[in-house]
Amino acid sequence: MSHGPRSGLAAVSSALLAMSRHLEVRDVLKTIVASARELLDAQYAALGVPDDHGGFAQFVVDGVSEEQWKAIGPLPRQHGILAAMLHEARSERLADVRKDPRFEGWPKAHPDLVDFLGLPIRDGDEVIGALFLANKLRPAGGHPPHPPGPKPEDSCGFTQDDEELLGILAQHAAIALTNARLYERSRELTIAEERSRLAHELHDAVSQKLFSLRLTAQAAARLVDRDPSRAKGELQQVAALAAEAADELRAAVVELRPAALDEDGLVATLRTQIQVLDRAHSARVTFSGHGVKALPASQEEALLRVAQEALHNALRHSGADHVDVTLDRRGGGAVLRVTDDGSGFDPQAVRRAGRHLGLVSMRDRASGAGGSLTVESVPGKGTTIEMEVPGG
Repeated sequence: MSHGPRSGLAAVSSALLAMSRHLEVRDVLKTIVASARELLDAQYAALGVPDDHGGFAQFVVDGVSEEQWKAIGPLPRQHGILAAMLHEARSERLADVRKDPRFEGWPKAHPDLVDFLGLPIRDGDEVIGALFLANKLRPAGGHPPHPPGPKPEDSCGFTQDDEELLGILAQHAAIALTNARLYERSRELTIAEERSRLAHELHDAVSQKLFSLRLTAQAAARLVDRDPSRAKGELQQVAALAAEAADELRAAVVELRPAALDEDGLVATLRTQIQVLDRAHSARVTFSGHGVKALPASQEEALLRVAQEALHNALRHSGADHVDVTLDRRGGGAVLRVTDDGSGFDPQAVRRAGRHLGLVSMRDRASGAGGSLTVESVPGKGTTIEMEVPGG
């Protein structure tokens, strides 16, 4: 089996490893498409993930510039040859896609496609996507591609070997895509759990404020006739407590909206959450961020989750009066540091006792994002948790 300069087992292994490195669905789709195009020497490659409405939820291309893609227009529908892989769940290898009876044309800005190879991506019996390749650049035997103009009948540049190789790639693509979806689902559940936990914290804080407000208002009512000046002071306290309760409720609205990491970035998201925690707890919680640029999505997600876990430990278990969070640029990446002045602990003793205080999950998150985690703590002298990621 020959597929140009990147032929053989090493090329296949490289493509499969590249697919397994990513956890975000969009990154996995891009890697699958780029790997397929390079491995089979195609001019164009695309991967479509169907939605439930006759279109594509996602459609990723490789070999087409961003300007070309914008000029092509909206995502394609599941018609013609595209539908064959999704609905009939079979491969298609065509010498000239334009001559197929199912061909329905394409937008004016669309590149001209001739040789065509398409394959469904299956997860069990479910078709979760379709992989398309077009315009073989180096047909089997190393001959140059077909010149422009009419082609001999049945002279598809893609061979049976190509189809079998793409089939192997599609099987592994299904695994990578399924894993990425499971990861994103687990992340959504983690976000939901975190929002629920914060909701309880905010509820407790607001309830305490409202209880104090009610008692103070009752005291003012009792004093209003016999001691108007004291009643006035109590009413001023009522106004202050009401303002604080309103602040807590505004914080709840901000914090319990959908996760803002993608929209606002890591620094803004951390700052917002830490402001909420500062209001919800008696401990002082502070944050500073300096010079941090946008990081890969998986690294930002890991940094946010480690910060939340470390803050939870510090606020719930350490008895700290002050918890400080910093996020600083380091080289092309970033370093997160969560420091508290609480009771501290002996990391070795905690490990021996089987109590991890979330340290295992934090280390897993750090390593999963290509970073590292260090924990410094001494009984009676507080704790510092530091996580570093390399950046993109």
